[in-house]
This record gives sequence, C-alpha cells and structure tokens, in this order.
Amino acid sequence: MAADIRSGGSGVSVIIVWSGTAMPMLESYESSEKLPMYRISLLIVLAVFASRPILAEQPNILLILTDDQAYDAARCLGWDEVDTPNIDRLAARGTTFTHAYNPGSWSGAVCVASRTMLFTGKQLWHAQRDVPRLADRYVRAEQSWPQRFRAAGYRTAMTGKWHVAADVEKVFDQVRHVRPGMPKDQKNMYNRPHEGQPDPFDPADKSAGGYWKGGRHWSEVVADDAIELMQNEEGDKRPFFLYAAFNAPHDPRQAPAEYVARYPRDKMSVPESFQPEYPFAEAMGAGRGLRDERLAPFPRTEYAVRAHRAEYAAIVTHLDTQIGRILDAVQEHGLADNTRIILTSDHGLAIGRHGLLGKQNMHDHSVRVPFILSGPGVAEGEQIAAPIYMQDIVPTTLAWAGAATDGIEFQDLNPLLDATTQTQPREAIYGAYLDRQRMITRGDWKLIVYPKAPRVRLYHLKNDSQEMDDLAEDPVYQSIAEGLLDDLRALQTEMGDDLKLPKLTTMEPYASYTPKASPTR
Repeated sequence: MAADIRSGGSGVSVIIVWSGTAMPMLESYESSEKLPMYRISLLIVLAVFASRPILAEQPNILLILTDDQAYDAARCLGWDEVDTPNIDRLAARGTTFTHAYNPGSWSGAVCVASRTMLFTGKQLWHAQRDVPRLADRYVRAEQSWPQRFRAAGYRTAMTGKWHVAADVEKVFDQVRHVRPGMPKDQKNMYNRPHEGQPDPFDPADKSAGGYWKGGRHWSEVVADDAIELMQNEEGDKRPFFLYAAFNAPHDPRQAPAEYVARYPRDKMSVPESFQPEYPFAEAMGAGRGLRDERLAPFPRTEYAVRAHRAEYAAIVTHLDTQIGRILDAVQEHGLADNTRIILTSDHGLAIGRHGLLGKQNMHDHSVRVPFILSGPGVAEGEQIAAPIYMQDIVPTTLAWAGAATDGIEFQDLNPLLDATTQTQPREAIYGAYLDRQRMITRGDWKLIVYPKAPRVRLYHLKNDSQEMDDLAEDPVYQSIAEGLLDDLRALQTEMGDDLKLPKLTTMEPYASYTPKASPTR
C-alpha cells in the first residue's frame, strides 16, 4: 500500500494504491506486522478528502446572478443572433454545465422560489415550508448560504435584486442598491405591439422609469457596485463572497438606444416552436390572466414575437457589457488567480416559444438556465452534460470555502468538475409549478403532467430538443410514460411534494384510446 499526496492549482488530491485487487481487511494486520492505529486514522482521513478538491487558499467567490435568462440566451450557449462577447469569454475560460435546471416554484414569481432555495439550501417544497421561519431558522441562526461564508472567515457583500423574505442587511456584511423583484412596470408595456399600429413602448426611453429609475440603468449600477465591493479595505485580508444580482433581462426590457438599434425587429427570427397559443395554458396556470403572458397580444403573432425577442436581445447584450466590466475589474485588481466566478440565472424564459412569453411552464426554455464556472482549478473550455440544479452551487461553493454544508439538500458539483474521479450524476430532474404542473426529465425522455387538464405530454429530447413532437399522442409509448410517471411519484416523495397525481390512464390522451404494446425505455 502507498499513499500519494499531490497538490495542484485546484487543491490537493490523494491517491491510495493497494498491492492487491481489493483493500485488505484490518484484521489481517493482527500479526506482528499489524498496521499502527495512527496509520489507520490517516487512511480514513485521506479517503474522506480524496473525493473533494481542497484549495490551498480560500478563493474569492463571485456570483453573477441574472433574472429570466434562458439556458441558450448567449451566443456561446446557442443563440447566434445575440452578441455576448463577455459571457462567451467566461465560458471559454471555464466549464459550462449545459443542463442546469431550476426545480420550479410555489409562486407565479418563480424567482422567489429559486432564490429562497439558494438562501436556505433546501429543495423546493422544504424551502416553501421554511419561508415563515427564515428569520429564526436561518438569519438569527446564521444558517443561510451567505452567512455560512461569513462563519468560514469571508467578507460577504451583495448588490442588486434580492427577492427573499429575509432582511438582507442582516445577511451580508456590505449591501448596496437592493432592488425589488422587477423594475416598476407601465401600462403601455403590455398587449403590444400590434402590426400596423404605433408601438406605445420605447425600450430606450430614459424618462419612462423602470430600469432607468434613479438616472442610471440598474444593470450599470450593479456593475459599479460589484467593482467597488470586490476590493477589500486596507488591512482586510479576508476572501470575499460577492452576490451580484442583476434584474436583467427581466421585463420591462429596457436598454440604451445603441443596443436597441443593434437588433432590428424585422431581422429577428421566429422560434421554431412558435405557436399562436399554448393549448393547455389555462389549465397549467399560465393563461391569459398571468402578468408575464399579457406582455404580448393574444393570439401570438410573428410580428409581436420578433419585437419582444429583439428587445430581449438588446437587454441581454447590455447586460453582457456590464458583466464584461466586472470581469475586467477582476483582472485589473489582481484577483484573477484566486477568484472563482459563477454565472447563472434563477430560471429561463419562453419569450415566444410554444405560444408563451413567461417562465411559468415546464419546457426547457423556462426551466433550464445558463451555468458557467470559471477560475483557478476549473477546466477551461469544457462542457458537462450531466443534469444538475442551479442551486447545486450552494454546497459546491461552500466546499470551496471550507464552510459547513450540514442540512444542505443540493449536490456538490466538485466531483463532476474533477475529471479524475468517477461519480454518478443525478438520474432524473424534477420540476413543479403550483399544483398545476409536474415534470420529470430522465435521460433522453421528458414527461410533463397537467393534473388540472388532466393531460400528459411526452418528449424525446435527443430527437426533439425544441419539444414539438408530443409522443403521448402515439399509444406505442405508453409504457415509457408509465415508467416516467412512477419515477416522478418517487421524486415527489423525496422532494416533500404531497400533490397526488392522477393515474396515467385517466389523463389525456391515454384516457381516449386503448394502447398497443410499447417499447421499453
């Protein structure tokens, strides 16, 4: 047996080599060659720490959190109509998880649930049940995600959108420009535009308030604050945890005129999955009365969708410019060698796909998010397709900091980041919205359940990444749907979800036909 301890840029790895094919039993050392107890203790310690990278020095941790940014809303992530040179360079210098999900929401404000899960480290329904107790169970007990960094010796700071039912001033050491869930909306930003009629909304009108309230665009203010907050006061040697939370690209999608001009409406493409209206929108809780869906006229038109996607592209590019300022400051202040950066969003957005504008649905454009990690010890230019939750960043960053992770229900991603280790990724992803939608993604298959319809939808994501071919319409796939529904019920138990789902054969389309023999998964 030999123990080899190796150090590198990402920390310390330990390799234990045994002379045989299996680890010898300790009782085999009861002879005169018995292994001393201190060596047994050493082996136990090495075995525990071999599975996780240990940094020689606690890194600075910079979270760049956006709002309403779909998983493909950057050029490097798949949207070739939008310019995002700074997100692109971050991805080139780091590792992108291509299948990161938000588990869902108990509220139409999906960001509230997503950010409360970050704050608590608890899965969806457990986080919801803790909302009335956030002050006692997390803030006063110093068990929230940001406060765990403080306990590990970090200086903690935030700027921008909060939207968690806890006093942010008690959670972070330094706080700047706390913003609400969204900039103030205006009547003229809804039910528009109509072809052949003047558009009442001007995204570049600085007199209209919204992102312009206060005189400077809120995205620019977040970048200003982040650049200031990443600099320690003289004599303060603590590493920092910086929570830089942009409201963008959430509506109202306002950007300076030069950014709006880069995306002429008539040059924008219409999504492949465009529909005039989603057939189950009312039953799934995303109908005509939902605020997000009222942004564009019903039924949807290609003209209106092009306009909204042009405004979305403009605010994304303006956001990207601010992210670039932050990345430049990390370099200019000599922090790059010890700062790890996370870029992600609280949830995605339909923005014209499937006849939807908002995020209150279980299609990939709304449940998947960008997820990029960069910094010392993180592989450059890599992509990892393993399914994760965006809230997995909680135990991952706490592990970087050497902070406590007790009670955290999400998964540490460090084993997935280490190419030398073999780890089993999640087998399935769960999704939920109110009591109106449930979802499971397992391998190439995805099942969506609308209990109030009642209706199921089935997609093979490898062959149908845009989710346009509902295979539930073909009875030959019933056994696949049955298996996924069973798996979804098991995930409900794990997640604390007490919604009882109907039997498959009582939901459409299966309630309307007698299925044939079907293939196995």
